[in-house]
This record gives sequence, structure tokens and C-alpha cells, in this order.
Amino acid sequence: MQWWSRKLLRLLGVTLHVEGPVPRARERSVMIAANHISWLDIFVVDAAWPTRFVAKSEIRDWPVAGWIAERAGTLFIRRERRRDAARMNERVHQVLAEGDCVGLFPEGTTTLGDRLLKFHSSLFEPAIANAARVHPAAIRYEHADGAPCPDVAYVDELSFMESMARVIAQRGLVARLVFAEPIDCASVAGRREAAATAHERIASLLRLAPAGNPPGRPADPPAAPP
Repeated sequence: MQWWSRKLLRLLGVTLHVEGPVPRARERSVMIAANHISWLDIFVVDAAWPTRFVAKSEIRDWPVAGWIAERAGTLFIRRERRRDAARMNERVHQVLAEGDCVGLFPEGTTTLGDRLLKFHSSLFEPAIANAARVHPAAIRYEHADGAPCPDVAYVDELSFMESMARVIAQRGLVARLVFAEPIDCASVAGRREAAATAHERIASLLRLAPAGNPPGRPADPPAAPP
């Protein structure tokens, strides 16, 4: 399925750049927590590291991408059912206990990539219960010159097909995935600390302002891509 994710990126003309400390080959009970911009995010992370994502059930209906997501073992949640969150947390607990890598988007929704919303700390509970290692990851979509590409964002009332058309229309699109130092959940106070630490590290990678300042305001002028 990692091969399929890489193939999909190539078909869409997306070049993947991965930086930072990726999970180790023999590392077990791993969680990847990333910011959320597009439906592409799942395949960007999976292309870098085999990951079972927690995602909305509607993804199953997406052409091609839905098939890949399901075959990759995506854990689908029905967001309209309140009790499904508890079921999903238990399922994530089981998957981590089996040694698989689980990916999630703690913001719970997509943005243009110019801000980092509050993380839902409850999503980190399975990582705490399994003493897993959480790898914070920052996703950024860029033009060939390194400038941000907001057209990739899957926001507002865009349909999936409209969003895919926007992605295909880009030239020289780069998906930059940067990992921060992992968080050892065996040594944190609980899920709130794990969520706050992951949020802080991802915000730093994205050069976003610290919590409490207007969202999306850069902490400093954007630097040239490494």
C-alpha cells in the first residue's frame, strides 16, 4: 500500500520531500500526528512511512484514493455518531498494541496551512495507554520556488473531484513532510501534555506563532526551503 501511495503522488505530479527523524524500522507502537491541509495528507505520510490513519468514513467513496486508503488499513470513523469516537479509540489502542503505526490529524479538520488549530487531546489517549512514541509531523505544500501552494487545501465547499482537479493543475508541486523529535508517552504526564507538546513542535516546524497569538501569523519571515 505504501507503493500505491507513492504511485498516486507520482500520477498527480507531486514530489515528496521527507526531512527529520522518521520512525525507526523496528520501532513498535508508533503514532504520527500531523497538521491537516488536504485529502493528500494521508498519502503523503503513508508514502513516507506505512501508516494506518484514522479518517472519516466518507473517504471510502473517493475515486482511486478511497480504494487505496481502505486497502492501507485506514480506520474509518463515522463522525455523525457520537459513540463511534469511543469505539475508534479502542480500535486504535488495539492497533498500537499490535505494533502498527497509526496516523491522525489532531485538529479534526483541514486548514489552508497558514494556522494550526487546537489539538483534540482525547485522540492521544491510546498512545498514552500503550506507552507509544508520538512522532509530530508538519505537512506543507509548495510550488517549485518554495512558495506555499494554498490551492491544494481541501477546504470550504470544494468537492473531492474539484479539489483533485486543482491538484492536477499545479506544476512542480512539492509535498514537504518534516518530522520533529518524537514524544515518549511513557514519560509524559498524560494525553494533554502529549497533545500540547506535539502542537508546539509542529507549530515550530511550520514557523507559526505560539498559542495565544492570532492564528496563522508567522513568528518570523518565512525562510527559504532547506
